[in-house]
Amino acid sequence: MESTKRSLSLLVLCFLMGTLMLVSGQSATNVRATYNNYYPQNINWDYLTAGVYCATWDANQPLSWRKRYGWTAFCGPAGPHGRDSCGKCLRVTNTATNTQTTVRIVDQCANGGLDLDVNVFNQLDTNKQGYHNGHLTVNYNFVNC
Repeated sequence: MESTKRSLSLLVLCFLMGTLMLVSGQSATNVRATYNNYYPQNINWDYLTAGVYCATWDANQPLSWRKRYGWTAFCGPAGPHGRDSCGKCLRVTNTATNTQTTVRIVDQCANGGLDLDVNVFNQLDTNKQGYHNGHLTVNYNFVNC
């Protein structure tokens, strides 16, 4: 009986570690990142007011959870999409400057990359070339939030 419990615990632990490795191991390079005027600080980080896709599942998360990371819409080439991407975090790096930040996926997009909140876009756009070009080129990795 004790051996069965131990084996089951080990199996569950292996499953959870494998799931975390899959999520945190996904990445993409040279992805187009545009910006969206979510301005979450002006709407108290309210997903329903923002009308974001992930509101269905994450609108009732605590305020501290919703505001911990900048927001992004996600439609990148690697990683989960739709509901499976909601609430996940990305480490985003501007390829031109190596400036990095972590963002939380709150929405979907259709540009084949990321649609960052304008505040996050500006934080990453330290040389202002993203603003000049209308987009940034970024790398991203899924990370644990």
